[in-house]
Amino acid sequence: MSDLDFVSTLSIEPTLPIFWLGVMACVALILLGYAYWQNTKAVIFRFLLLATLFLLLLNPAIISENRTFLKDIVLLVIDETTSQSIGARAEQAKQAKKTLLQELQKLKDVEVQVISVTSNSTALSESAGGTHLFKAREIALETLPKERLAATVIVTDGQVHDAVEMAAKVVKGSGPIHTVITGTKGEVDRVITVDIAPSYGIIGKSVQIKYKVEDFGPEIKPKTVVLTARLDGEVIKRVATLTGRSEDLGLIVPHGGANHVILSVEPLSGEISEKNNTAVVSINGIRDRLKVLLISGEPHIGERGWRNILKSDPSVDLIHFTILRPPEKQDGTPLKELSLIPFPIIELFEQKLNEFDLIVFDRYRKRGVLSPRYLNNIVSYVENGGALLEAAGPSFASPLSLYGTSLASILPGRPTGSVFEQPYVPRLNEIGLKHPVTASLSANGRADQWGRWFRLIDTNIKAGTVLMTGSSDRPLLILNRQGEGRVAQLMSDHAWLWGRGFDGGGPQAELFRRIAHWLMKEPELEEEQLTAKRVGGKLEITRRSLSDLNDLVMIRYPDGKNIELKLQLDKSGIQIGSVPISVNGLYKLSSTGIDAFVAVGSPNPLEERNVRATDKYMQPIAIQSGGGIHWIADGALPSFKRTSPTAQQSTNYWWGLRANKQYSISGYTKTQLIPPLLVVFLLIGSMCILWWREGR
Repeated sequence: MSDLDFVSTLSIEPTLPIFWLGVMACVALILLGYAYWQNTKAVIFRFLLLATLFLLLLNPAIISENRTFLKDIVLLVIDETTSQSIGARAEQAKQAKKTLLQELQKLKDVEVQVISVTSNSTALSESAGGTHLFKAREIALETLPKERLAATVIVTDGQVHDAVEMAAKVVKGSGPIHTVITGTKGEVDRVITVDIAPSYGIIGKSVQIKYKVEDFGPEIKPKTVVLTARLDGEVIKRVATLTGRSEDLGLIVPHGGANHVILSVEPLSGEISEKNNTAVVSINGIRDRLKVLLISGEPHIGERGWRNILKSDPSVDLIHFTILRPPEKQDGTPLKELSLIPFPIIELFEQKLNEFDLIVFDRYRKRGVLSPRYLNNIVSYVENGGALLEAAGPSFASPLSLYGTSLASILPGRPTGSVFEQPYVPRLNEIGLKHPVTASLSANGRADQWGRWFRLIDTNIKAGTVLMTGSSDRPLLILNRQGEGRVAQLMSDHAWLWGRGFDGGGPQAELFRRIAHWLMKEPELEEEQLTAKRVGGKLEITRRSLSDLNDLVMIRYPDGKNIELKLQLDKSGIQIGSVPISVNGLYKLSSTGIDAFVAVGSPNPLEERNVRATDKYMQPIAIQSGGGIHWIADGALPSFKRTSPTAQQSTNYWWGLRANKQYSISGYTKTQLIPPLLVVFLLIGSMCILWWREGR
């Protein structure tokens, strides 16, 4: 700031309102005019008397101000987003910032405010993001006096994604906006973009992804390139595609939960960055309708429990058959009088068997209804990816047991022939407390308050994992993977007691629901899990395992950096850890025998889609604001010159900084123009002269 000597101005502060002074002046002029018309003596002296009186009423004063001129502000905006890390751009921006600051600091009446704009990895959780320099500028100007803004100088590669919006808002008179462009002209780059992609898909059904591969640069012509599609890291398809043209890619959604599809193309010779040669699509796999086949071998009190649980889920299509009249029961009653429907064995177990997501046998026993041929079909169904649940009854320990059929090859529990008929409370064993299917059961309610059951079919385990035990710690719930499918056995038919609330009840519905979802391969119920989610600025990692291994997790960042993380066991036996998020994109996690992916922010950020240096977005803003544009590759930066707000603000050789001449008043003095004693003297003198002149 610089001080200027006192600046004096004339101030009129009338003692009466201007209106009444005007009325009095009109009356005085009328009286003086009448006196002049009557040729009255001493008209001039009367005028002098009235003029002196009016001068006294106007109360004129001299005000002297001490003005302190304020420095003008230059806003220096530095682009430090992801695209600025390409090639020599970061160094160019650093040198440009240093040079600009040196030149601006030479101007004594200029103050420099510097703001840096980075890619915020925690703020772009669901959006494509981009470089928003003008938004950062507006935020900075909210705390600065806009009337003192001399100019805005931006250092960027030109990929400013709010520039088009800003071009319509630039108001002339708000100061010139000058731009320094990093990078070089005519850069070459290949970009793959996803135009349309579904956010979810039905498991086992095809989805379409619309994408485009584009080459940018001088004299670029369309060519055929190979696109590679990976699903969760595994190559699933390679197709030829033509650059510059939108293409469709059909994929099958293989599983529930997040399906990360990675599309990549071979690099273009001489391109500036290969980051945008890859695009990531996250498709959430869901099931349309679950088709469940429930076969009850005989009517019993717990049968309705199964039916009610399955029917309560609106996403389940249930087909339920109860065998009321087995072939060996021949009493001569005609079928048409029994109001029964024939059991559609051929349709269910041969023609449409593979359409079911789950088959449940409830207290089923060999009764000649299902021939060995159809039971063999069920074995093949499971081996090829199907799901089977057996809720055993007393017949499982008898010669009529399902274990006496071909299903024995896929059932994990072999009956001993004994049935325990004594009260017991189902308990989770050590593995059950860790397994995702049953771990939450005790968390939702105290397991020591569960109700009692009264029957357990004794079995020996030949495969699979026991999660719950009953009387004498014998196996109660067994899960097993069989081929590509899954099998579960519940060695009791008394689960309905929990549903009825007997002896306090228990989590019957939740238990059956989680068993069914595990059988249908829901990702969140897998025994070996490696998951991560973004919490604030960190990636929180969870490793669930039935073993006690405390392994390292390898984390591959989207920018190619790899780090190892040692997880820590929490009280529930789950291993947890966290790492800071440094960049948005797709993170790959690897542990012993398991890989996982997690998308942080937008997997395809706008910031990385087109990274070529350009001035086309800043040209309209420069034209409207009067600013200049300079490529660092063209040589030395223009010099700075103080300019009038109405003058030209830029040329190829210099850039203007408006001289706004804003000031603050640090003090002032007020002096009466006519001292009171002088006014009294003039009035008395005028009256004496008037009296003397009229007395002659």
